Amino acid sequence: MALRQIPYNRNIAAEYAIKWAMSRNPAYYNFDALGGDCTNFVSQCVYAACLVMNYSPVSGWYYINANDRSPSWTGVEQFHSFLTSNTGTGPFGYDTHKNDIQIGDVVQLGKSDGSFYHTLLVLNIIESEVYIAAHSSDSRMRPLTSYSYERIRYTHIVGARKYQRL
Repeated sequence: MALRQIPYNRNIAAEYAIKWAMSRNPAYYNFDALGGDCTNFVSQCVYAACLVMNYSPVSGWYYINANDRSPSWTGVEQFHSFLTSNTGTGPFGYDTHKNDIQIGDVVQLGKSDGSFYHTLLVLNIIESEVYIAAHSSDSRMRPLTSYSYERIRYTHIVGARKYQRL
């Protein structure tokens, strides 16, 4: 078995987001009452696009149920940290500029103190306007310019890795 890179299906991420942006997939717990569902929702979208989790107890990215999940599945900062530092199984990416994001990439909004509080999924880009999907304040095809924020970061998902037979 070798760790191999597999494609990230951006269209599937966007299709999942469009389907579930205004409702909740019953296969996942709704975290709205526990601080928000935004990163849980984007994690679902990303998972749908690569179908690989990372079950490392502390540093991984996985969801089994509401009580058995990694901090990165639902935590804004932890999700970003996982995506940008992951060298094992699961999705991985890097921070980039707005001009280099694509459908299925991740946007996070933050405060001037450097912290980030909201996770969004890119659904489309039309004439330099980014349209997103999100939970907590449920949105589908909402222009990114309609949000108020002090900081923003864009994370491009390169692909995912999984163990495959040689």
